[in-house]
Amino acid sequence: MNTQPRLIEVRQNVLKQNDLLARELRVRFQAAGVYVVSLVSSPGTGKTALLEKMLTIFREEWRVAALVGDLATDNDAARLARSQVPVKQITTGTVCHLEATMVERALEGWNLEELDLLFIENVGNLVCPSSYNLGEDLRIVLLSVTEGEDKPLKYPTIFNTADVAVITKIDLAGAVEFDEHAAHANIQAVRPGMEIFQVSAKTGEGMDELKQFFRMRNAECGVRI
Repeated sequence: MNTQPRLIEVRQNVLKQNDLLARELRVRFQAAGVYVVSLVSSPGTGKTALLEKMLTIFREEWRVAALVGDLATDNDAARLARSQVPVKQITTGTVCHLEATMVERALEGWNLEELDLLFIENVGNLVCPSSYNLGEDLRIVLLSVTEGEDKPLKYPTIFNTADVAVITKIDLAGAVEFDEHAAHANIQAVRPGMEIFQVSAKTGEGMDELKQFFRMRNAECGVRI
């Protein structure tokens, strides 16, 4: 017996329920005046290193916090806690992405009105997270110079569902012979007009531009940050 139609129906119901809860979360975030940013990437892009740098720098200007997803360990949360901002770990087990219900549970005990900016670091995966809305205002997709320039062409869906692209580990670009122009062209081919930043969490290169981008989002969107 063919079970494929049943599997499709179940998946559609799961996504529908996730979207409904994500909308409720977005209303809740907006009511509290907190701006929510999710980070998606494949494993090894330096996502946690970049987030630690952002939290450390941004806390000088805004009240920031982070939720971090991982399959099994709480290593990333412990690392991010060094930034001296509120951090919670979301352990997903066998699930390769975060879902709105996980975010909702993780928010228990937090007063969102005490935050200006909330980051949500998704599980390292470029496939599953593309289908799951978390109620965020902005989705950032990361691409490291060590992954090669064709990542956007291999995983177009995640780039299409993101708002901004950040190329990480730019300090290693020369060593790995990273083709910056090809990478930008591939991103634009998949998501025309997407804004792109190039950063190094190690050297701090590009971080001022990224922070200025968030200031501009404040002015454009009228959010509290």
